[in-house]
Formats: sequence, structure tokens, C-alpha cells
Amino acid sequence: MVITVSQNSGEIIKQCTDVLERIVNDDSVPRNIRRSADNIKNVLSNEKEPISKRAALVISTLDDIGNDPNIPIHTRTLIWGLSSKLEAIPVDR
Repeated sequence: MVITVSQNSGEIIKQCTDVLERIVNDDSVPRNIRRSADNIKNVLSNEKEPISKRAALVISTLDDIGNDPNIPIHTRTLIWGLSSKLEAIPVDR
């Protein structure tokens, strides 16, 4: 079975929204970071925008969240993982 770029990108978006949902529901994460994670999840879920544009917007926001001094270490690791996954999405799509 051949996986096209759009299928692969769609799977990456799904995985990222699942992780963001975990962050949103984690009470050990500060409220401002959970709110940002929820906003990011909504951006990724907006199918009116191209996948590459959604990924680019989110990567920038994830970088800001990852640098927040109040973020728990386990959440920072998840944020870095999300950024890495989203960077795999081709920008020309």
C-alpha cells in the first residue's frame, strides 16, 4: 500500500491533536499553556486552511510555549515532539 503525502500529513495532524488533547486535559499544566494548546488544536483541525499553512502557524506557537519557564518538563518534551512531527509536513502542499 502506498501512502500519499496528504494521507501521511493527515495522520501527523491527527497524532498531534491527540497529544494536544492530553495536554489540555492535564491539570498539572498551567492554565495559559492548556489554553494555548487548545487554540493550537483548533488551528490544526481547521480544514479550510492548507495543511502546510496550519503546521507553520502551529510550529511558531509551539516554540513560544516550549520556552515558557512555567511549563512542566514532561509537557515541554511533548511540545518538542509535536514540533518535530509538524516539521515533517511538506510546505509546498
